[in-house]
Amino acid sequence: MLSKKDERKLKRIPNTENIFVKENFEKRYKDLLGEDYENFMGCSLSFLTKSIRVNTLKISTEEIVKRLSPKWILTPIPWCKEGFWIEGERRDVGNLPEHVLGFIYIQESASMIPPIVLDVKEGDKVLDLCAAPGSKSTQIAQYLNNTGALLCNDFLGNRLKSLGMNLQRCGASNVVVTQAKGHRFKNVGIEFDKILVDAPCSGTGTIRKSLKTLKMWNPNMVKRLCAVQRELLTTAFGLLKEGGTIVYSTCTLEPEEDEGVISDFLNSNDNAKIQEIKFEGKRSPAVTEFEGKKFNKEVSKCLRLWPHDNNTEGFFVAKIIKIR
Repeated sequence: MLSKKDERKLKRIPNTENIFVKENFEKRYKDLLGEDYENFMGCSLSFLTKSIRVNTLKISTEEIVKRLSPKWILTPIPWCKEGFWIEGERRDVGNLPEHVLGFIYIQESASMIPPIVLDVKEGDKVLDLCAAPGSKSTQIAQYLNNTGALLCNDFLGNRLKSLGMNLQRCGASNVVVTQAKGHRFKNVGIEFDKILVDAPCSGTGTIRKSLKTLKMWNPNMVKRLCAVQRELLTTAFGLLKEGGTIVYSTCTLEPEEDEGVISDFLNSNDNAKIQEIKFEGKRSPAVTEFEGKKFNKEVSKCLRLWPHDNNTEGFFVAKIIKIR
């Protein structure tokens, strides 16, 4: 829950006073949050503080702080040593020379968590199964320090354009980009040390960045996405070496797409083990039961972040080890 100081800092997005919220959505999230529902909606309808990640393939964090101060206020992000919230008189951070040169990447602060949890080491073989537009791919690339190999996959050509441009701008030279539907990404002849499945989702954690999420949301869409997410996770697990790590993440807050997908996966794979995620910030308990369905008790080890926990987007992260 946000402190009183953080609540005062929130600036509401204009023309959202009478925004329409579907009755089913309101009921679902009131059931999930109880008294915190108003905090959730208040935060979701306020501006998101911009954040950047320093690309250490090209420059050090110390040098970026020196270059951008004092025109910009940089506040370190507790869970990412290369990350900063950035504030100034302007909001067009994308026009900074440091962005154009690939010294920084504009990335939401909660989005930086999955590559950190993946715990990439130099020399690893890594797969980013749903990679575009490349925020997490470029973050993985800098942790690899252009060693090992990074395979970035997505299935839409126009998304691959932005992925390729971002990887090139950030100086990633150990990358192969492929185009395939994630659940069909099989028989590649490689076992990966680490795999990121940043799955397509209903995006209810991103309302403050995209108000149309409230309009598009419906329970049937959630159920359809769950089927895709389960396929992606199963496919990725088949490509993982014994002892390897998968990180499954979404920017949705729907229990069916988050804890529900992980619970079903664990119940179907006795060689998969969830690991506890350490997090340098406020976190909320995982959802262990939803709409009468009890989830596998191991989902309590997953990371669930509501927007009002740390004044970020909402995010869900699970870390899975293949034990045999």
